[in-house]
Parts: sequence; structure tokens; C-alpha cells
Amino acid sequence: MITPRIIIIGAGPCGLGAGWRLTELGYKNFLIVERDTHVGGLASSYRDVNGFTWDIGGHVLHSHYDYFDRVFESVMQGKYLTHERESWIWVFNRFVPYPFQNNIHHLPSGILNECLAGLRGAIGNNKKIYTFAQWIVASYGEVIAKHFLLPYNRKVWAYPPERMNYKWVGDRVASVDLARIERNIKEKKDDVSWGPNAVFQFPSHGGTGRIWEGVADMFRSQIQLNKDVISIDTKKHLVKCVDGSMHLFDNLLTTMPIDRLVAMTTGLSQTVLKPRLHYSSVSVVGIGIKGEVSDHLRGKCWMYFPEDSAPFFRATVFSNYSPNNAPKGTWSLMMEVAISRYRPAPSTDIVSAVIEGAIKTRLIKKNDTIVSTWVFTTKYGYPTPTLDRDAVIDRILPVFEKQGISSRGRFGAWRYEVSNQDHTFMQGVEWVNKVLNGRKEVTVFHPEIVNGKK
Repeated sequence: MITPRIIIIGAGPCGLGAGWRLTELGYKNFLIVERDTHVGGLASSYRDVNGFTWDIGGHVLHSHYDYFDRVFESVMQGKYLTHERESWIWVFNRFVPYPFQNNIHHLPSGILNECLAGLRGAIGNNKKIYTFAQWIVASYGEVIAKHFLLPYNRKVWAYPPERMNYKWVGDRVASVDLARIERNIKEKKDDVSWGPNAVFQFPSHGGTGRIWEGVADMFRSQIQLNKDVISIDTKKHLVKCVDGSMHLFDNLLTTMPIDRLVAMTTGLSQTVLKPRLHYSSVSVVGIGIKGEVSDHLRGKCWMYFPEDSAPFFRATVFSNYSPNNAPKGTWSLMMEVAISRYRPAPSTDIVSAVIEGAIKTRLIKKNDTIVSTWVFTTKYGYPTPTLDRDAVIDRILPVFEKQGISSRGRFGAWRYEVSNQDHTFMQGVEWVNKVLNGRKEVTVFHPEIVNGKK
């Protein structure tokens, strides 16, 4: 029996999800081509020359799927740590637990009262909402919007919230529970365990990338590394790589950014205009510090920085995730800086700018001994949910589908609301289920369903 030839572009979580499911079903006629020297994509990990392990950002693993949970357990075999999330916000020269609105008792009394009044005023707001900025103000009031949510989101997205849609929000932003907030104020109670990642897992060794190396181990012989795709011919159903190799396909799953896919594909049955999509780049700066982690950071996982006192939008005490992320006698911090045409990179050396910001925000002291620094910049960091994103994606995807080409994953589908590791892995799994068994894909087309499960 002749089976269709399946080619998968990209060995990140989405491509590996497809490979896992194909292998699980006993399907052999597939190949994954990956431009990098290793698997994992944006979920890769690196070990620097000084022995520190780094991720491409502060990844935490939480799942919306029982299937993904089973895969994780199968791959990791118990070699992971479980943490209760502690995330914080640096604002008004102090750390406030996240969610911000649940912990406003940490704020100066005048600001606290203003925030509470704004929250009360937002209840029952029936104004028509079109943008993410409008949604923030309508949901949390103007004061919390002013001091935290608007400046932070401008910083993390490197894009105006006034030009973003709000339908992606789902379970990613804490909703308002006024009775809970008022009780926390009265009792001066910290409220930190919110959200889908209130508890998360992290590999004991090897960083987040260890998970994806383990997944790939199930079908290594069907992954080719250093295979950068340069063109896709829809008439010949042919993928060409920079090394001259060519790969025929019956079905193609591509996880590259969809704007790159459009640019390199020829022979489409109809014209596909250059997509008007926006993304931000992210520079990750790792700092290894001699000694023990400071007491005030010992329990913290990651921290948000809405103010201009630091160039980074988020910092992670990465050695808190696993002591094996840093050599003995040291600890580590990892910062993320978003960059786009709306928010340029720091004018000075990025490492110097990050260290200066870390001192200003009390993450480190001036006299701390820094024993290692690491910088990684990814051009495609965040797929921005612009106002017209859905219209653009909904126009482009069907054109490729008619040619046996499916674009999935964090930047292949450009849907941030389903771009976590579990989401993108399951996009690959569900794509295989569709191709081989005719089942519907839920994650990529119905984020509201999957994000409402857990």
C-alpha cells in the first residue's frame, strides 16, 4: 500500500508533535527538516562556556491537554521539578505580587484607593470595545491601566495596545473578583497562585530543551538538521533546501513564520499578497552571579517590569527553576527585552543596559560579582495580535490548504493565544489526526475551547 509522503518543516514543538503522533500511529513515510543544528525551536536550551544553562525566555510548562501530560511524563520519566508559581511586578520602587489587582494593598495608600475606585467603576461597564487598550481600561479601570497594564503591554509587545485586538486574551490575563480584592486589602493577604500556570514543571537538567530532545529521540532517524528551506513549489509539490536537497511531498506541514512562507512559495493557485502582520523580536540576556541568590528573590519565579527604570519587560530567577541551571556557588537571572520598529533596542550595549536596569530594580547589587553573561536574539519573538490579524490569517491559510500545505505553530498560525509549548505541540498532533483520520483541528481554530479546559 502506497502511503502519502509527509514533509514537516521545523523541529520545534509543533513539528515534533506531528512527528510524535505519526510515530505513535506507526506511520513511517515522513521527514522533518530543521534549519538549526538542534531540535526545539524557540523552546531550545543552551549551555554557555561557563556552565550556565539558558532558555530563550522564561518558559514554564503547564498544559491544557491530558495527551500532552502523558507525553511529558513518558519523556521525562520523573526527572523534573514542580514549582508553585510566584510572579511579581516591580512598580513604585517595590515588588507587588501578581495578579496586580489582587494585591494592591502593597501600594501607597493614595494609589491603592485610586485603583480600588477604578476597579469599582469598571464593573458594569457596557462601552463598546474594539481594542486591547479599551479592554484593559474597561476591565480594570484607568488607574491600574495607567500604572501597570498599559505600560507593561507596550513594553512586552513593543506595539501599541490601541492597535491590538483583545480576543486573544482568554486565560492569559487575570479577571477581576472585587470581593476577593477587598478581602485581600482588609486582611493584607498576598494572592499569588492564580492562573493556568499556578503550578508548573521544569526539567531537573538541561533546561526546557531537554523535553524536546526527549520527544525527538522517538524518531531521530526521520529528522534532518541543518536543512534550511529556501523555496516551496506548489505545482511540483517540492521543497528545496539551501544545500541543494529536494523533497517531494503529498502533504506539507510548515511551522516557519507565515510571512516567510508566503515569500518563498511559488505556483499558488491565486495571488497571496504580502501579509500585513507584525511581530516583535526578543533579546534574552542571561547573567550568572557569584554567591547565593538574594533572600528577597529566593521564592520568586519571574517578575514583570512595566516602568522605564529597566529595558527588560520580564526577569526570571532561572536558577530557582532548577539548581542545575547554574554551577555550584552561583545563581542566575534571565531578562527579556522586546524590540520592534515601535520600540528600538537600547542605544547602549544591551548587556550593560540590562545590568544597569537590574541594579536599579534591586535584582542585583553594584558590588555583585558577575561571572557569566549570555545573549540570544530571536528575530521572531512574539506574534502580535493586531486588529486585522484574524482577517489576514483567515485569508491566507485556506489558499495554502488547497495545495496540500498547512501552516501551524507559534508563527505558522500567528495565534498567540495558542502558542504555548503544549498548544503548538498539539497543533502538530491534531494536524496528523486530520490528515490521516479526517478529524477536526480544535486548537488552531478554536482557542476558546482548549483554553477553557483547564
